[in-house]
Amino acid sequence: MIDHVSLGVADITAARDFYDKVLETLGLKRLYSMEFAAAYGDKYPGFWIGLPVDRKPASAGNGCHICFQASSRAAVDAFHAAAMEAGGGDAGAPGLRPEYTETYYGAFAFDPDGNKIEAVCYASD
Repeated sequence: MIDHVSLGVADITAARDFYDKVLETLGLKRLYSMEFAAAYGDKYPGFWIGLPVDRKPASAGNGCHICFQASSRAAVDAFHAAAMEAGGGDAGAPGLRPEYTETYYGAFAFDPDGNKIEAVCYASD
């Protein structure tokens, strides 16, 4: 249903550094890199970051977040640890969230621009 998602960032270099480290934990890599944007995925660029086209400051959407699928709970843990090490903010430590589903294991972080990101695994490992 969704082809790709894009987030506005204030500093493309800092954002690339952050997402290179964080998304690597989920098996995703930077597939495209331009002066003003970058795209990530495994084979297809489904997640983009970039400077706003209108040249106004980037701002995080209040109440929205992007969730990435993780292959294991260990990958969720690694995602959160990498986000913290790369200068992100904690928005929810890794753990079960049975209020969503019985096996929902997720972690939340803020990127350097305040965008909220998440990794989730539904496996019961």
